[in-house]
Amino acid sequence: MAESIVRSLTVFFPFYNEEANIEGVTRVAVETLERLGLDWEIILVDDGSRDRTGELADRLAAADPRIRAIHHDPNRGYGGALQSGFRNATKEWIFYTDGDGQFDIRQIELLLPLAGRYDIVNGYRLNRQDNLVRRVNAFCWGTLVKFLLKFQARDVDSAFKLYRAEIFGHIDMKSNGALIDAEILARAHRAGYTIGHVGVRHLQRVAGQQTGARLSVILLAFEELLRLRKSILATPRAQRQAGQGATKQP
Repeated sequence: MAESIVRSLTVFFPFYNEEANIEGVTRVAVETLERLGLDWEIILVDDGSRDRTGELADRLAAADPRIRAIHHDPNRGYGGALQSGFRNATKEWIFYTDGDGQFDIRQIELLLPLAGRYDIVNGYRLNRQDNLVRRVNAFCWGTLVKFLLKFQARDVDSAFKLYRAEIFGHIDMKSNGALIDAEILARAHRAGYTIGHVGVRHLQRVAGQQTGARLSVILLAFEELLRLRKSILATPRAQRQAGQGATKQP
């Protein structure tokens, strides 16, 4: 792996009814972070699961002091789960990916070398393993939010991103739903932070059930987009010291 400036890293996973996946993805995350030799912590965000996800999260946290479990009751939605992860992170960089096993966290090695050039590194999905309807919906949604929120990014909603932690001291997060990824990218862009991209493999879900395609989730995303657009576009530029963080994209 190329040299990286990342030495201190929070990794978090949002979980909702992922009892079949939580132990496996956490185990691989620990193995990966140990191998990379980072100062790390893992946060398991149980977003009001109705299965054994919360119980398993507590068991994993009890076995390793570097793992913490956060529980929501009731469910706060995808955006709410991500907000908890970002707000409870204590390290200099933050990485998150979904707890459904559709990303291999070992691919974080592709993102880390870009941290010296960008404040956010977005792992966009290569050969996305979702059905045609979900892929078409995602393309239309991504095109719409980039147009209305005036920023550019590849695969806006990919759940495989690395962030400079200071970003979250400069921006507000309001979305409790599927708008959250676009909101963070758009607010960070308005604040003057830079976004880089690298392709990562996307895997088929082998356990559990997807919830992102539910009509209620889609309607909430559009409602939040319309309600929060003005606030997002008004995000102030962050006051950063000379030489702090990444420079403009080449």
